[in-house]
Amino acid sequence: MNPFPAADTLTEKQIIALTSAWVEHVVIGLNLCPFAKPVHAKGQIHYFLSHARDEISLAADLRLSMQQLVAASPTSVDTCLLIHPWVLSEFFEYNNFLDIADEILDELDLMGVLQIASFHPNYRFAGTTEEDVTNGTNRSPFPMLHLLREASLDNATSALPDANVIVNRNLETMTSLGHEGWNQLQLKLKQFIESTS
Repeated sequence: MNPFPAADTLTEKQIIALTSAWVEHVVIGLNLCPFAKPVHAKGQIHYFLSHARDEISLAADLRLSMQQLVAASPTSVDTCLLIHPWVLSEFFEYNNFLDIADEILDELDLMGVLQIASFHPNYRFAGTTEEDVTNGTNRSPFPMLHLLREASLDNATSALPDANVIVNRNLETMTSLGHEGWNQLQLKLKQFIESTS
């Protein structure tokens, strides 16, 4: 269950602020993504808040966000978080939409140029239970699609361990954190957004 406030109770500014705080305290704070810190510190993450209420509108916003990202200079916008709080709140539906997202990549001839990473409040890896704490590596305050430049990923990962090492380390991090630690971290973020009300 998502511990965060419903998007309808927040302003657009708060939704983006909470997402940015999640990047800082969870993604970077737990070192789940070793190349997130530099782009966050340089302000190179674009937060695209979609007002879509259905998959057709979300697909249109996804196309637009992809086009904007490839048109921008990597030194100003290196990556994009497409936040869509009002559509695909059910993880099963969200997971199915990932096929449509890949089709849009292909349609725009951006396969090999951009890559999509998935995050959702109820993210669940295959073979895990809903309560498995390791699902936290991909659990975010709101459903979102993370657009990454393949070239930037290649540059960042060239000096890092291979993907399996990172994945295994993340699983160990979440297991060590445990449910109590994970709940405390989420509470900290919830208190952060309440303090901005």
